[in-house]
Amino acid sequence: LQNWVMAVKIASLKNAGEFLAYCQSIGIHIPCDDSIQTGSASPLTRPLGDHPIQGKIAGNRWVVQPMEGWDGTPTGGATDEVRRRWQRFGQSGAKIIFGGEAMAVRADGRANPRQLILTEANRGDIADLRHTLIEAHRNHHGTTEDLILGFQLTHSGRFCRPTDFKIWEPRVAFRHPLLDERFGVTQDDQVWRDEEIQELIQDYIRAARLAQEIGADFVDIKHCHGYLLHEFLGAHTRPGRYGGSFENRTRILREIVQGIRDSGNPIALAVRLSAFDLVPFRPDPSQSIPGKLGPGVPVPFDGCLPYRYGFGVDQQNPTQPDLTEAHAFLKLCGELGISLVNLSAGSPYYNPHIQRPATFPPSDGYQPPEDPLIGVARQLNAVRELRVGAPKTLALVGTGYSYLQEFLPQVAQAAVREGWTDLVGLGRMILSYPDILADATTRGALTPNLLCRTFSDCTTAPRNGLISGCYPLDRYYTEKPEFQQLKQIKKGIAGAQG
Repeated sequence: LQNWVMAVKIASLKNAGEFLAYCQSIGIHIPCDDSIQTGSASPLTRPLGDHPIQGKIAGNRWVVQPMEGWDGTPTGGATDEVRRRWQRFGQSGAKIIFGGEAMAVRADGRANPRQLILTEANRGDIADLRHTLIEAHRNHHGTTEDLILGFQLTHSGRFCRPTDFKIWEPRVAFRHPLLDERFGVTQDDQVWRDEEIQELIQDYIRAARLAQEIGADFVDIKHCHGYLLHEFLGAHTRPGRYGGSFENRTRILREIVQGIRDSGNPIALAVRLSAFDLVPFRPDPSQSIPGKLGPGVPVPFDGCLPYRYGFGVDQQNPTQPDLTEAHAFLKLCGELGISLVNLSAGSPYYNPHIQRPATFPPSDGYQPPEDPLIGVARQLNAVRELRVGAPKTLALVGTGYSYLQEFLPQVAQAAVREGWTDLVGLGRMILSYPDILADATTRGALTPNLLCRTFSDCTTAPRNGLISGCYPLDRYYTEKPEFQQLKQIKKGIAGAQG
């Protein structure tokens, strides 16, 4: 990892030539076309013809990533804020909505006490969200025949906070020497027992049935960002049926898929996967800057080698990815009849610069230890490598594009045309600018003052118990009282750090 330096601002690069030259100067390769292509000339507007899902062919190549808003009801239903977010997802023009947002399969599996829960009690609210999204898409784009909508199913595992924003209630796959203390794991009875996992699998099967009845085209069996099923993929040290070997560490996925199919449920299946991970990071106090967090550094791990506590990480040098098992996982997904795999990386809780490269850190993060474009390239190149060896039956979604800002369309269209990825997923950028790729492919230009500049307020707010949204650029949030609360929180954090 490079020592932290102030990166060049994306907005200061005047054209694709300057962007590519800058990428070369920092030792990375990201594809980027000279100009934004429109209409049928754009690779982003081409239907995903080789990968029908539930008889539908996605009408373009961009995807709305799942984003939870910390703004549902205390019982896991929808609020006006949730409905507005889903309306904007539909408005975006993306033809695959990858999960809408994370929905817990049971109440104690929520990452926050306002997360949606996909249960019978919330059937009406979730169905209303689907209807809102579909109607918004029809009103803005004419047809929904080529629109594919999924629900993301999750249990938050180590990151459970189902009753209070400030109190961890973790249930984990294994004891982790570097993460347990940080997230409140103090005793072995917080580790899932094998017999408890059978009940959890049934929760996923029930949620998938409900999703199918509501009208979702697919369910995403979430395996990313350190949440429970992703943590099980790294359970090398766990004894028994669900730990140790690759076969055992993927057993939960296989049993969920088998259970869904044995129940007669024909819904399509997807997985969002952290294809690689690194050790946890923390701010470096020796390089702190007045009023700001220090740059991220790995937590000391010398006593944890070989590093057997993650998935897709080099066990001898856990500051580096290893995609060997990610290749094997994609092969397994093909064998299980999974249609879509959405590739992400790392975790927003313990190495956010790996998961979502940004100029400005969230309140519980650290300054970027590298130019964020290096993080973008790391993800884009991992998807490129995995696409080469992945089963042809799988459509892969690439992640990490929001930081590209002005150059997002040119990079996205180049990545699709050159076969680096099948689909381009957008998360944070959709919160500030849901129409970004619709604008790009229709008028060949963007609205710069709507571009996400990765201030991380959409993360800092919920980390401090506020609803999540784009506070800097979306007037709906700027005009809310939470905006003033967020300003005071950030001021207090800066004062404490200074």
